[in-house]
Amino acid sequence: MTSLIYCPICGHTLGQRKEGGRLRQACSNCGYIHYVNPVPAVGLLIEMDGGLVLICRGQAPHKGEWTLPSGFIEADESAEEAAVREAEEETGLKTEIIELAGVNSFPEGPPTSGIIIFFRLRPVGGELRGGDDATEAQVFQPHELPALPFRTHREAVAQWLDQRQRQTGEMQSAPRKPRRKPFLIRPAEASDAGEIMGLLALIPANRELTPEARQEILWRFREANGFEIFVAETQQPPLIIGFITLSVVRTLTEGRGIISDMAVLPTYQRRGVGAALLEAALQRADRLNLRSLLVNTARANERARAFYAAVGFSDEPMMRLKLR
Repeated sequence: MTSLIYCPICGHTLGQRKEGGRLRQACSNCGYIHYVNPVPAVGLLIEMDGGLVLICRGQAPHKGEWTLPSGFIEADESAEEAAVREAEEETGLKTEIIELAGVNSFPEGPPTSGIIIFFRLRPVGGELRGGDDATEAQVFQPHELPALPFRTHREAVAQWLDQRQRQTGEMQSAPRKPRRKPFLIRPAEASDAGEIMGLLALIPANRELTPEARQEILWRFREANGFEIFVAETQQPPLIIGFITLSVVRTLTEGRGIISDMAVLPTYQRRGVGAALLEAALQRADRLNLRSLLVNTARANERARAFYAAVGFSDEPMMRLKLR
């Protein structure tokens, strides 16, 4: 989060006061309030030769990994102009926009909170090559796409693949097969650690985790002592879209379950993912003969608290659902 020492208007030392429900830097001399707003960016789904153009990043974060071309919008250009400019700078291709593909946000960074606008584009000239901060640019067919390091990129590609599959299915004359459930719930595996760490950052209480705290979380994940994690995963393409952690506390007379971490990707919220994850935790708690389930609402936002209340948890700082 960006912080200032002096007021940019009058030069007075900034203090703090509560504005709009948050503690913000403010000037007691002239009344200036320092708001920290997300930075706008664009992400590019460049369709070429039946696949998508990816770039290999030449700089941190995720140096050496394949991602969608993307970049921040300059103050004097529109989102559409930024998309076309970034496409040429990073891939060498002159492009035109097909359509707006979606809007997402990344309050977790890196490196700062932002909003990203995705566009579908097609080449109209130029030559495919890595440029700017990209060391390579390459077309990947749908079945060749690697796991992308940025959460918002993974979601955009998953939606692109889903749309492509539906369009292909509509053109087939054969009767359609019954549509499978859009996601499944399963126990977490060791290989899920990276994606779960990304989802953890969506929880407000985890926004400012230090590198040491992240390492400790990874250690706990590997040990898995006293808790169980369930993930929600799309089936085509495979993408972890949510998770829930069930911790078990046993005394001499009873056992209780505690849910302190649950998150769902923003673009998959309000699709029953949270309810399915909670149901998995409830079923596991029942098999373990736990007497009650607690939720630490101090770590939840208003929407999450409303969700827990709607499914039967009591309205208390530590929400409780009696099982037996």
